[in-house]
Amino acid sequence: MAAQGFTTRPTIRGTFGVVAATHWIAAQVGMRMLERGGNAFDAAVAAGLVEQIVEPHLCGPAGEVPIIFHHAASGATRVLCGQGVAPQAATIEAFAAQGLDMVPGAGIISAVVPGAFDAWMTLLRDYGSLPLADILEPAIGYAENGHPILPGAARAIAEVEQTFRTEWTTSCDIWLPGNAPPQPQSLFRNPVLAATYKRILAEAESAGGDRVRQIERARAAWSRGFVAEAVDTFVRAAPSMDSSGERRRGLLTGDDMARWSATYEDPAHHDYKGWTICKTGPWGQGPALLQALSLLSGFDLDRLPPDSPDFIHLVLESIGLAFADRETYYGDPDFVEVPLDRLLGEDYARARRAEIAPDASREFRPGRLAGFEAQVDRARSLLRIARPEARTGIGVGEPTMAHLRPKPRDTTHLDVIDRHGNMVSATPSGGWPQSSPTIPGLGFALNTRLQMFWLTQGVPSSLAPGKRPRTTLTPTLAFDHGRPALVCGSPGGDQQDQWQLLLLLRRIHHGMSLQQAIDAPMFHSLHFPSSFYPREAILGASVLEEGHAPETIAALRARGHDITIAPAWSVGRLTAAERDATGTLNAAASPRLMQAYAVGR
Repeated sequence: MAAQGFTTRPTIRGTFGVVAATHWIAAQVGMRMLERGGNAFDAAVAAGLVEQIVEPHLCGPAGEVPIIFHHAASGATRVLCGQGVAPQAATIEAFAAQGLDMVPGAGIISAVVPGAFDAWMTLLRDYGSLPLADILEPAIGYAENGHPILPGAARAIAEVEQTFRTEWTTSCDIWLPGNAPPQPQSLFRNPVLAATYKRILAEAESAGGDRVRQIERARAAWSRGFVAEAVDTFVRAAPSMDSSGERRRGLLTGDDMARWSATYEDPAHHDYKGWTICKTGPWGQGPALLQALSLLSGFDLDRLPPDSPDFIHLVLESIGLAFADRETYYGDPDFVEVPLDRLLGEDYARARRAEIAPDASREFRPGRLAGFEAQVDRARSLLRIARPEARTGIGVGEPTMAHLRPKPRDTTHLDVIDRHGNMVSATPSGGWPQSSPTIPGLGFALNTRLQMFWLTQGVPSSLAPGKRPRTTLTPTLAFDHGRPALVCGSPGGDQQDQWQLLLLLRRIHHGMSLQQAIDAPMFHSLHFPSSFYPREAILGASVLEEGHAPETIAALRARGHDITIAPAWSVGRLTAAERDATGTLNAAASPRLMQAYAVGR
């Protein structure tokens, strides 16, 4: 663990504004918007659009983004759902007719409605202040003029080179410049995407000088105009390979895009030790963090060092119980009843807390709520136990081609606080070039989040047209004794809420600064079904990052935890920002992968 007072980099402090993002360019672009007189919402949108360019293997324009924010002037704290839904043709019967009992992890058949662009534009329209041209300019510039491509992006493209050449040939022109994968840190351009955004901006500005009308015209160009038309034409064209090893046509249509728009809702929340933690609803995994806190509230964590066996054991076991409930009860509440109030209630927490034993559990143990017994039985029946060789070093399973050697995938995140007290936390993901063929004339691929659904009737995450997949994307906003105080998040699939839980516990119980909490060695559980293809669980398993004391690891193994040791500085890419009671702003970002950065003044 990072020693008290020592961190890999300083916690950024100031009063004007702070931005933390998983790429240093995105963080600087967000700060640039604040310097130009914009607010946190302007900064978040501009940074989010740039993340699509500079982290193309982790998110794209046709991806999705859940956003949680606090608007200082109105006092409102809201969630903006940028999670696209299943197409109208996406039914369990349609997949069964093609011989599928599981949605493939990659390919256009797995595409959902693109959600990110409309969500960013909606946030900009309702809460931003800068002109659309100012917001789009950095993304257009980096796509057109180039950026030093990350080693991870270059590696991800190289891994699917043969798929591009033999199957997804529309991807070659952009992702294999000079007929070869890009070299790490070489200047990489996507002029086709730059042209797409330029055309959207031109159509927007044709609406006249009114800012809102321009943004509305941009939204229309995307969901009902030339972008939707190009998507519709491509998906209806020749079948393409998916990760089942077969060629199939997609289900997404232009009409699906026209039907959908981003929506606002109240966050799920839970009180913990004077803090109120806000998350998305149960269409995302966010309430699992709240459930873990509810369980942990019955233990005296103040007296347990954060690197002690007792602390780690309690956190791992609480995560296992909370994520078993995620698998059993969570789904789109517009389609299914999710008993969230009961799941977060003290009576339920007390009963579940009693299931935490001194030794590690080796069972999948969802709680059994009255009226939901059949749901619990179905969840148990769907449990798939992973083969030992399925485990990866950090356990992050994001969409990939199944015929490739399994590799970890990731996503992106950003946090912003401005001098007015506006706060934004967002986790953009999906639509990367490894997920599906690149659409000609647009410069981006579709998002394969449809794989989050089960092709089994009667579970909360059963596939249905117009339904939101239960995403792992999960930004956080927290109040400290009623005062809006902290935003944070991380890439990492099923691990996102686990790493954020560690940050919050270290901050609340052990008084660590944001940077100290992020720098300290991470750990997480694999003791639940993965959200991603092939949806397997590794019961009793957990991952500890190097840096934990050997005696701690030995003690945990003696309790029955099946531990894998991950290399140092390889687990988690947290970013965070905080506003204290004096109005001072703080921000921090993980040094892992040498990519995320926090800036501010």
